[in-house]
Amino acid sequence: MNRIITIGREFGSGGREFGRRLAEELHIEYYDREIITEVAKRTKLTEEYIHMVTEQRPHALFPITVGRSINLMADQSFYMVQSVYAEQSRILRELAEKSDCVVVGRCADYILRDWEPFRVFVYAEMESRIRRCQERSTAEEKLSDKDMRRSIQDVDRSRAKYYSFYTGQKWGDKEYYDLCINTTNRDIKELAAWFARLMR
Repeated sequence: MNRIITIGREFGSGGREFGRRLAEELHIEYYDREIITEVAKRTKLTEEYIHMVTEQRPHALFPITVGRSINLMADQSFYMVQSVYAEQSRILRELAEKSDCVVVGRCADYILRDWEPFRVFVYAEMESRIRRCQERSTAEEKLSDKDMRRSIQDVDRSRAKYYSFYTGQKWGDKEYYDLCINTTNRDIKELAAWFARLMR
């Protein structure tokens, strides 16, 4: 069975960079946005739409309305969202069968649980996350610290709802991870190199 490392992460924590650098250190495959691109090819949906639906709960009233005779879930958009998750799950399993890899997000820790992945969650203090996001922003994209904080919280809230909906687990809860890494004031490259040494 191939070695799989999954990365859950708070927005702005550096989790994506950590996953990419870890894959480079270990000389194994890295999957993140590539999965969205592949889902788009297979479903004929746009990458923008897939990105939007993979980070939020599919419907505010689901599963409350399931099983009722008059049901809001009968609309086409809900089934499109479900088809995205189903296709994403198929792709992740195919990739896990193919080779060792690092996968960022996508509920991969849950979808690939039969592969017994090493599950990592990356987090950081809010001020550190705001600083990282501001550093990555162009002059036109710059937000006030207050607005950036709100944006970060909104993304985290959406990720938590999406994760909880499909897994029944609490996003970021240490119970569901093998290692939680605090990147506050840490160099991501050094952290990835350190972790890679542990994994060899």
